[in-house]
Amino acid sequence: MPHAELKYSADLEIDAEAILAEVEAVILRHDDGSGECKGRAYPATAFHHSHVILELSLLSKPHRDEAFTNALLTDVEHAVKARIGQRCFFSLSLNYSTGYYVTNEHVAERL
Repeated sequence: MPHAELKYSADLEIDAEAILAEVEAVILRHDDGSGECKGRAYPATAFHHSHVILELSLLSKPHRDEAFTNALLTDVEHAVKARIGQRCFFSLSLNYSTGYYVTNEHVAERL
């Protein structure tokens, strides 16, 4: 279950939901077993210079090696930048979580 956090300065006209859906699609093209990508977007009303920062987190797995990582970074960068119509600074981070990370689905029980 990958996670994506999109942070951007509020002066940019960003379709955050479309970007997060595109990020999920790119990840699935590289790793069809990765599952849904949980995404969150945070427009910053206070900022210094227009910018977009995308932080991705995936679990470490043997097939997610250097070649996989570099290809994924390249494709995510191109996909996200294609959806940004204004000049801005851009940052992209991909982090791998260790085996000591819990990710699952919570189903609430009725009280």
